Amino acid sequence: MFGGPVAAPINSPHLRKSGGRAVVSDLADELGNGVEDGHLHPIEVNGLKSASTPMVTVAIAPSPMLLWRFKVLLFLLWGFICSKIGWHSVMRMSVDLRDLFLYEAFLYYNPLLLVTTMVWLWGINLWVFSQSNVNYAKIFYLDQNHLTHREIWKCATWMTIIVPTSMTAYLYLYSHGEVSLAASQPVLLYFAVVMILIFPFDIFYFQSRYYLLRTLWRIVLPLQIQTTMEKRAISFSDFFLADILTSMAKVFSDLERSVCRMVHRQVATIAWFEADSVCGSHSIAIPLVLVLPYLFRFFQCLRQYKDTGERSTLLNALKYSTAVPVIFLSALKYHVLPDSWINFYRPLWLLSSVLNSLYSFYWDVTRDWDLSGFTRIFKFNKSHLCSHLSHGRIWVYIWVIGSNLILRCTWTYKLSAHLRHNYLTVFTIAASEIFRRFQWIFFRVENEWNKMNSRSNIQLSMNNPTNEEVKLLASDGHNVLIKE
Repeated sequence: MFGGPVAAPINSPHLRKSGGRAVVSDLADELGNGVEDGHLHPIEVNGLKSASTPMVTVAIAPSPMLLWRFKVLLFLLWGFICSKIGWHSVMRMSVDLRDLFLYEAFLYYNPLLLVTTMVWLWGINLWVFSQSNVNYAKIFYLDQNHLTHREIWKCATWMTIIVPTSMTAYLYLYSHGEVSLAASQPVLLYFAVVMILIFPFDIFYFQSRYYLLRTLWRIVLPLQIQTTMEKRAISFSDFFLADILTSMAKVFSDLERSVCRMVHRQVATIAWFEADSVCGSHSIAIPLVLVLPYLFRFFQCLRQYKDTGERSTLLNALKYSTAVPVIFLSALKYHVLPDSWINFYRPLWLLSSVLNSLYSFYWDVTRDWDLSGFTRIFKFNKSHLCSHLSHGRIWVYIWVIGSNLILRCTWTYKLSAHLRHNYLTVFTIAASEIFRRFQWIFFRVENEWNKMNSRSNIQLSMNNPTNEEVKLLASDGHNVLIKE
């Protein structure tokens, strides 16, 4: 027949045995499609033509691979259109104002672009954890409705679309003389981001947004957190996110300058290019914002010492305190005499930079990571090219340790206000630090997972000791009670 698949009535006498159940099941149920009334077609069974029977209409859906390719094609087409419009808009400006205007546009959209990059990389982290049986939901105390790597990538995709689109509109409107409309683009974008984060209704991943905001609140006020018997005051998710925030200190600094210009109505103007203005590059607010993530982490370590009494938390607090002189000594260049800077403050800045970089590198390798299980994270459950290239390979040791040392040193460049002249160089270094943190996450989370498993094994061993363990404890004078 030329029609689609059809279904015969189950109560047909030609298809049912006497006193038995139907021999032919409903084909519409098997195909997962309902039968539309009014579409009848005769069928022939055992040489007999039955009455007209309803046809089964089958919806033809594209394959997932074809749909994915179509989405990628649309994404690339959108990127090409935005790039072309943005390029022509920039070329319309005068040469004198072009660099200044690009710097301003970069300042507004650079923080959100870096956050988008971090979200993409976090999705990759979660994908690797899911492939290697690392229960990150248990580590971060997540419920069953937590975001998976696919949902993280979906959010990152929308961010990748919205932020460059707003930037393209900003360039286009300004180049065509619509200054007021151009100034509204970054303002609307920032306002939309804030509203999505604090939106109180159960949409847009409400539970995940609440978890993020609650963790940020605990980071800002670590000394005020109440301790319970079941949970410590500073959880792993608290200081894990706080560590990520230290890698995004430049993002917060640029956000402060952007919001400052929005509040003082200096968007799409060149009034703010005066370095000594309230929103200029010499503002005292810049080092204050840069140092905030390190102060949050510093007070977290002090709270951990108060709760646990572990001396290692004080050494960790000392590590974060070494970033403070790097930031403020750099900012002093704009507030002291040139001779004083060259002869006294700059050597101190160089010394503090080297100390902070080497101390942070040492702590990463010896405390945050466990070299004995350095590449277990890439041992996937199923055969995969990533697992084959990474698991048990010596190059992973060399690459991660070497790149971590180099990027730790270059990160000082970003923390130093007097070195931030070329915005493209600063953006590259900030993106490199986010990539370093992306690598760091793999081994930090794996190390925590191994510690949790070790504690569980020790607890099981204490509840069910072997005969050898009983003899060993008894020889030391301990009374051992074996649970039946």
